[in-house]
Amino acid sequence: MNSVKNVFSIKDLENLSGIKAHTIRIWEKRYNVLEPMRTDTNIRYYDLPALQKLLNITLLHNHGYKISKISKLTPDKITVLVREIVNEKSVKHHAINAFKMAMMNFDQTLFFKTYNNLLSEKSFREIFYDIFIPLMNEIGLLWQSETISPAHEHFISYLVKQKILVNTEKIQLLDPTKENRVFVLFLPLNEVHELGLMYLNYEIILNGYKTIYLGESVPIDSLKDIKKYFDNITYVSYMTVEPTKDEINKYLKDIHNEILESSHAELWTIGRLTEFIKQEDHPNVKVFDSILELAKNL
Repeated sequence: MNSVKNVFSIKDLENLSGIKAHTIRIWEKRYNVLEPMRTDTNIRYYDLPALQKLLNITLLHNHGYKISKISKLTPDKITVLVREIVNEKSVKHHAINAFKMAMMNFDQTLFFKTYNNLLSEKSFREIFYDIFIPLMNEIGLLWQSETISPAHEHFISYLVKQKILVNTEKIQLLDPTKENRVFVLFLPLNEVHELGLMYLNYEIILNGYKTIYLGESVPIDSLKDIKKYFDNITYVSYMTVEPTKDEINKYLKDIHNEILESSHAELWTIGRLTEFIKQEDHPNVKVFDSILELAKNL
């Protein structure tokens, strides 16, 4: 049985488009912009073309078109107007919607076409900050609300990771220009949310530093050997689900005792769980609120 989600409730449409379910119902009843299908118990549900149409309508509406006017346009005319607006004003909004549609359809061709179109106007770094970060934030919320399946999230995350890897490889060919420190990037044991750490690796190399990328689920013991080879080490870790909020301060104490205390090293941390760090207890630990903030400290 195919468990991939390809029909959507009106709440799903609200989550994906940002238009309240109440407003969508009004648009349907008053302007007939969408024609929902119905279950045997008369509950609305929608297919992928309906989602695409709503995303396009939302774009037009956000740019000043009244819903009464949009409702009178043919589908082809809506598409033309969307392209005109995208060319003039809203590349970011359209690109995020295009990537969401690529995710919903498991359509890697649409992903690559959208990415390549962006690349003609922006650098990879700009695409990551302007498009990918907001996209992944939205996807996290969509996953939490069960609007998308884990398969959708894994699909789009893998494609973004591909782009990070390709761009990282290009700059890894260059020798480091700064030798005052080495960055060691890792995720704590059982932490597997790697995308943010992968981008930080790219950003640090781009800034001229040598990096040692260890990746996901690294036990503290595996960090000890690095001290034998380098003096001034800055460890970088992303904490999304591990260690838990109840364990994070003990974990950092263990890091201090095993890794930081007898060296010139420090630990830079980022991620959702860092809000639970008692910074006064960890003088060798720096907490950053965002990837951009950390990058500015390089």
